[in-house]
Amino acid sequence: MSAEPCELRVAHLDADAFYVSIELRRRPELRGLPVIVAGSGPRAVVTTASYEARKYGVGSAMPAARARRLCPQAVVLAPDFTTYREASREVMGIVRAHVERVEVVGLDEAYLDLGGLFSPRAAMRRLVAEIGAKTQLTCSVGIGPNKLVAKVASDAEKPAGFVVLTREQACARFAQAPPGLVPGIGPKTMARLAELGLTTLGAVGAAPERVLMQRFGANLGMELGRRARFEHDGVVGAARKVVSESRERTFDYDVSDPTQLRESLTVMAEELCASLQAHGRGGRTIGIKVRLDNFTTATRAHTIDAPTNDVERVTAVALRLLAEYAPARPVRLLGVRVAGLTSDTPAMPASDTDDGGEEEHDCSDAVDQLSLRV
Repeated sequence: MSAEPCELRVAHLDADAFYVSIELRRRPELRGLPVIVAGSGPRAVVTTASYEARKYGVGSAMPAARARRLCPQAVVLAPDFTTYREASREVMGIVRAHVERVEVVGLDEAYLDLGGLFSPRAAMRRLVAEIGAKTQLTCSVGIGPNKLVAKVASDAEKPAGFVVLTREQACARFAQAPPGLVPGIGPKTMARLAELGLTTLGAVGAAPERVLMQRFGANLGMELGRRARFEHDGVVGAARKVVSESRERTFDYDVSDPTQLRESLTVMAEELCASLQAHGRGGRTIGIKVRLDNFTTATRAHTIDAPTNDVERVTAVALRLLAEYAPARPVRLLGVRVAGLTSDTPAMPASDTDDGGEEEHDCSDAVDQLSLRV
């Protein structure tokens, strides 16, 4: 006889204030202080903040300048992503030693399939304890019947939270919460829901399906109702296929110097190709993205006859596309992308074929879509 209800199928594990926690391991004298991990440039954003800093309203993705105004006494540290990736590999290695099926969705979080475990709660408590003992990092855990319940539960009592909910319990506990509590419902969708008088998850979940479908369309309308009722069919490990990979950078100051643009693009191409080679991937389409100081955004792309992850080839194509585009205004953001990815690609050059040049305008103001990754 199982010691746990059969509906406890999925866990979501999320390392608490991951980047800050890693910094505190090497600077323990900062424990208890407001700490912010962010760049130093005028356009830098907060990567993460300690819970002491969050009390002042500091949050991830907030402009670093605003965070400093909200919490002037905070200690601001530059991000060290090499160290963060190493710590992530250590944590996920421990996770995989405890659970067979794991879906890693970021450096600091993963979904775990609890099927086959005799006592999921006890197993997860042992896992969290081992992570803490070996890495000095704390994690929050949510357990539920599906990925959506598990994700929201893991966020409910941070830090070091451990929340177990059935779908019905999640509906009751978060009925008065704003719809944005659920992953995939962004500010624009919330605003449109508010126009219908639907300002809580309970209200969205109880709304007639036809009302949501009339306002949002058949697919999105139905999905909104399902998510508000914490209904989700996603399988742990069923991650979306990676079809492209990119690197892009927003400059601290708008850049007009062609030499500086070429140098930045070269560095990003090197980083991108190193990642592609590490994962055995390559692609046929090489592209660049350029956002000007007036926020006009354009892309240019070139297709070759065989997948590649060769740094010299990717760099050469990217630099040529940049030269052909010849930005007429200062550049705010620059990026490079390889698309049409396939696995087991050798790191060798590929020859050119047709030119797939294309341009698109900035779509950053498009209505937010529901992410089905959860």
